[in-house]
Amino acid sequence: MNDVVPTLTSSNPADPTDVLLQIPAPGAFAAVDAVERARAAQPGWLLAGAAARSAALGAVADAVEAAAGELAALAVREVGKPLSEARAEVARTVAIWRYYAQAPYEPTGAVHETAAGAGLLLTRRRPHGVAGLITPWNFPFAIPTWKAAPALAAGNTVVLKPAPEATACALRLGEIVRRAVPEAVFTVLPGGATEGNALVSAADVVSFTGSTPVGQAVARAATSRGIPAQAEMGGLNAAIVLPDADIEQAAGHIAASIAGYAGQKCTATSRVIAVGAALDPLREALSEALRALAVGDPADPATVCGPLIHEGARDRMAEACRGLATLAGGTALDRPGWYAAPTLVEKVSPGHRLLREEVFGPVAALLAADDVAHAIRITNSVPYGLVTSVHTADLNTALHGLDLLDTGMIRINAPSTGVDFHLPFGGSKASSHGPREQGRAGLEFYTSGRTYTLAPAGPAA
Repeated sequence: MNDVVPTLTSSNPADPTDVLLQIPAPGAFAAVDAVERARAAQPGWLLAGAAARSAALGAVADAVEAAAGELAALAVREVGKPLSEARAEVARTVAIWRYYAQAPYEPTGAVHETAAGAGLLLTRRRPHGVAGLITPWNFPFAIPTWKAAPALAAGNTVVLKPAPEATACALRLGEIVRRAVPEAVFTVLPGGATEGNALVSAADVVSFTGSTPVGQAVARAATSRGIPAQAEMGGLNAAIVLPDADIEQAAGHIAASIAGYAGQKCTATSRVIAVGAALDPLREALSEALRALAVGDPADPATVCGPLIHEGARDRMAEACRGLATLAGGTALDRPGWYAAPTLVEKVSPGHRLLREEVFGPVAALLAADDVAHAIRITNSVPYGLVTSVHTADLNTALHGLDLLDTGMIRINAPSTGVDFHLPFGGSKASSHGPREQGRAGLEFYTSGRTYTLAPAGPAA
């Protein structure tokens, strides 16, 4: 009896009959083989020198920029990303490759004096070897880039295992990168859990972005092997609105954070906490702002909220909202594709799944807090701690009164969504494991520190 080879299928979430690709899953042995080929290529990639690595990353940036329109259209078609966001993601992808193209020239260590006597002490950072990257579908170009670019800049080789739903985007990015680097320096490994598990079992350093249960399993597996691991996982992010905030501005920011890309971002706003007298005006303004957002075809430049990634995602959101008091949305749209209207609910009981789990859809719960301290307790009451947005005119409160927030990032008078790629990215609790990503932190993660003692040779015997 022949074994059935699993098939990877990627379909357009706005039109599920539009199938981008169907390919056989390569399997675990292919994953291990990809790592071994990358490991053989790694010394040559490192020894080629800073100029070669810098030029290669710069060439990737130029090629991505030249293909920007094509790549944005592919993201629209494969993962349902609204065109305006897809264009912005491609532009960010270009900027990230350019940012890390300068990194090979950065110092990799320091020279220190000995405590006593002659000699020198050196500290130096060196690449781990093969970086195994496991990435999600919601940022099909930017997330693979902000992992791969620092890994390559530091002298590692890369094996990228994308989410099945973003396979076409990953393969296209792989074509671009491979034209700029030597053979086996950058490999795209399509697949699912089988290939991902095999990659974690073979790579020298692992970086993961995705769901919390899978990320925790990746971290455990990597830790058991004694290799560095980084996992960016879920979020259940809050927006805190104080009475002195510009309510209309806050409502606009929060609505975009709830519904942008159908809420399919780990930084999306899931809970809106109105402090004191802010509740009534915010309820009205935010409900109106959500109803005003353009929902529909992601290829339309005006669309803010496109489809969810697949039918199961839409059904999960509908189930989470069932029976709740709805202020806006709460319906699936009657059209082909996996659409749901941006939704705001209230009167949600403390144990409800919307306040414990990441639903990953365009929905948020409106909650009331008596004061700032109460708002902080509500914010910190969930298992996650990725990002909190705070809306207030009181800079003192923003800078000093919110230090007790247990989140990795705090955005003041700004949406919870949005990432500055040159700064560390990450959260606390179940949102993140291991060191931060992006910026200088990314370079440090993909290298290990060494200390060298250089003592003078004694006289010949």
